[in-house]
Amino acid sequence: MRPTFRALASYLEPGTPTGLTGLWTHKTPRSTLLYLYGATLNRLQSIPETSLYRQSVEATTKHRMGLVEKIVPPGYEEWSVKAKELMRKYPHQFEAASDRIDGSGARTYKFGNRVFVVGIEHDTGDVRSQEWNGESQVGSNDPIIDAAEHQNINDEKLQWEDEPQLTAEQVKELEQQLGAGLIEEVIQVAEGELQLIETMEQAQV
Repeated sequence: MRPTFRALASYLEPGTPTGLTGLWTHKTPRSTLLYLYGATLNRLQSIPETSLYRQSVEATTKHRMGLVEKIVPPGYEEWSVKAKELMRKYPHQFEAASDRIDGSGARTYKFGNRVFVVGIEHDTGDVRSQEWNGESQVGSNDPIIDAAEHQNINDEKLQWEDEPQLTAEQVKELEQQLGAGLIEEVIQVAEGELQLIETMEQAQV
């Protein structure tokens, strides 16, 4: 349970204690969950459709993904337009996360009609170094990023804006709908499920 004074806030401050030991308030819980659920559904394709495990996880993941999709933060549409424009204008900036001396950068992943920007940042004072910075809806006619066509792009560091925060009330509503504790706990479970599937793939279960 979150501390009372935080429950009264309009927005939850990222990186602050949640009230559970070692669990910090997540910066972008909505886009993180959508990314994890999208990746999970994608990975499940490697498991036979007749598998009871796949059927169970697929149903649960789709249900939870639907709940997360319905709650949209204020300012999302405006942010999405700007984000897509940046990705179209500077595709080279989103192709690799390891070409900068500080290790920062971004890589795009596409699941269905969504493009996710996975960034690696190193912020002083925050123990979490990797995060999902946002997701942007794209249509089937949107151009596919091709790095080969953009070799001369200036490699300056872009000012990428994270997806707008959910309000504290939206976080509370989503937590109640998911019924699995704090949103940060839900993220941990989703991460664990994805890791389990990856392990099963490696073991060829």
